[in-house]
Amino acid sequence: MTTQEVKRKLAAILSADVKGYSRLMGEDEVGTIHTLNAYKETMTGLIEHHHGRVVDAPGDNLLAEFGSVVDAVECAVEIQKELKTRNQGLPESRRMEFRIGVNLGDVVEDGQQILGDGVNIAARLESLSEAGGICISGTAFDQVKNKLNFGYTYLGKQAVKNIAEPIRVYRVLMEPERAGKVIGERKAKPRKRMAFPLPDKPSIAVLPFVNMSNDPKQEFFSDGMTEEIITALSKSPYLFVIARQSTFAYKGKPVKVKQVSEELGVRYVLEGSVRRSGEKVRITAQLIDATTGYHLWAERYDRELKEIFALQDEIALKILKTMHEKLQPGVYVRLLGRGARNLEAFLKAMEARECFYRTNKEDNAMARRLYEEAIALDPNYAFVYASLAWTHMADIWFGTSKSPMESLARAIELGQKAVSIDESEAIGHSSLGYFYTFAGQFDKAVAHAERGLALDPNSSAILFNSGATLAFSGRPEEAILLLQKALRLNPFAPATFFDTLSTAYRMAVRFDEAVEQAKKAVEREPENQYTYLTLTSACILAGREEEARAAAVEVLRINPMFSLEQYARIIPIRDRSFIDRTIDALRKAGLK
Repeated sequence: MTTQEVKRKLAAILSADVKGYSRLMGEDEVGTIHTLNAYKETMTGLIEHHHGRVVDAPGDNLLAEFGSVVDAVECAVEIQKELKTRNQGLPESRRMEFRIGVNLGDVVEDGQQILGDGVNIAARLESLSEAGGICISGTAFDQVKNKLNFGYTYLGKQAVKNIAEPIRVYRVLMEPERAGKVIGERKAKPRKRMAFPLPDKPSIAVLPFVNMSNDPKQEFFSDGMTEEIITALSKSPYLFVIARQSTFAYKGKPVKVKQVSEELGVRYVLEGSVRRSGEKVRITAQLIDATTGYHLWAERYDRELKEIFALQDEIALKILKTMHEKLQPGVYVRLLGRGARNLEAFLKAMEARECFYRTNKEDNAMARRLYEEAIALDPNYAFVYASLAWTHMADIWFGTSKSPMESLARAIELGQKAVSIDESEAIGHSSLGYFYTFAGQFDKAVAHAERGLALDPNSSAILFNSGATLAFSGRPEEAILLLQKALRLNPFAPATFFDTLSTAYRMAVRFDEAVEQAKKAVEREPENQYTYLTLTSACILAGREEEARAAAVEVLRINPMFSLEQYARIIPIRDRSFIDRTIDALRKAGLK
């Protein structure tokens, strides 16, 4: 097409794809293709009925254009209702659900094709949609809000890939009782300096409580208080809680709540202090709206040390009530118990976590010893068994295990012990999911990952464990969504988060994105051979051979004895062909 031949026009664009298509194909290719073709035929008929035309329909995607936004949105709703009816006749695991995005924007005509940002935005809206749902842009909403008998939820301005400015996004509410309602438009807008858009629900960062005791050895006590409050808050489905690893990056630094708010993309910040003297403890806490500087709540507690567990619950519950009274009146919030019954066991567990987070073999050994001492004090503390299990997995990664198979078996045994003590221990289930992938027991892995996610869908650690499990089990597109959410909750996450997301992108044949995430992993841990291995294979697959060879050199610098044969044996991925492609890519980059 020459410059003179460029023809532009304003069009309503509908973009659709299948949620979980890779899983469906992996389980039954023939049946999936048959259902997909039948559903596409139905969609094409409805599109034509609403005066639109199908532009392209590769794989599980479908792109259509309309002359009217009203027609496009009406068509999208009718498609979702028709497919919902058809899905009811299929087993739950075989149901095919489409995500749909609708945008009104400028497009470029190229024969029968349409190109440009107008099309790209529709595709991004599709990816933001739920399975069986519809998301529309602000430009589309402005045209249909008073013309169609539907409701809408405003999801805020969303920054999407390859689009310069954030776009307004609305979710279409198809239920008759929602007709005419627009939810969420009055929520606070993100400030221009925010590193991340404000979430569409109350968001909070809990800063490390300051140790005001004379004894610096009590530092782990104040840190433990902070972590337990984060854990309690993250169990609420109504809150967006920044993960511990990101907020602890501010420990010991003179920061203002406004800075924390802007860097982490949250509206509320909790800060406080702990002073322990003998068997007494004084705790102060204050909740601040960082966008205005107003103190929403402040309190001081003087208690006996033996009351510490109840006090943690009391503080977390007070925060929840305060935030919900301000923002979501009438929501009933209940905190879940953590299972610790012995104070010294709790203190040892918190100290052990500090050691484990330092990610080196010496501190890993210390963490194991402390966890074992905690178990001796409280044999029914489920969380500690799950935490102890990870020290055995770390032995494998650090190369300190005499027998990786025995270490893996011990990790699984401890994970099983955690869930046998408390079946609702989410971290136990999600950890077992991760461990079982290394044992090649992928069905068990997925079952535990899904159980952990159902119990606690707002924990960065559980989202990561479950996302990694789904990726390794052959469900990369679902894994990508979970891993992205884990990173949003934990912007300062360790390298393994980015490394695993890169792997999921490679499995989904999204190689440029895989390279981008692998580079972030290397930035986090430049002395980790596994981050460079991920970067090497991603670069080869993305056609960046020179970069791949440079990364391969770093692998050999860190581990001159590296062996492809040994590496192939520990990759915990169900798809053998993916492992073969990975090894071939590494070999092409110069590794042996």
